[in-house]
Amino acid sequence: MNNMNQMMKQVKKMQEQMLKAQEELANKTVEGTAGGGVVTVTVTGQKKITNIVIKPEAVDPDDVEMLQDLVLTAVNDALNQAEELANKDMGKFTSGMKIPGLF
Repeated sequence: MNNMNQMMKQVKKMQEQMLKAQEELANKTVEGTAGGGVVTVTVTGQKKITNIVIKPEAVDPDDVEMLQDLVLTAVNDALNQAEELANKDMGKFTSGMKIPGLF
């Protein structure tokens, strides 16, 4: 019975540490860029887009598709970086396990 109590304390401590790490991820940001920096997307560690900057030179009314491609590339770059950040920060708890919906 004592071992069970000890294990439950360890599980609770790990849960608290995971919650803290998830909260910290919400405050961390990464930036994805495209077109040599003419489009920049900022994303939190929880994959929430917080800012998109498009420099005027990226806007060509005759080539809207290029701007769309730049935005898409920058968003995907930022999301990939956020995924890497989350994996790095939360990986110590999951030890490589993929737990859907955890972060």
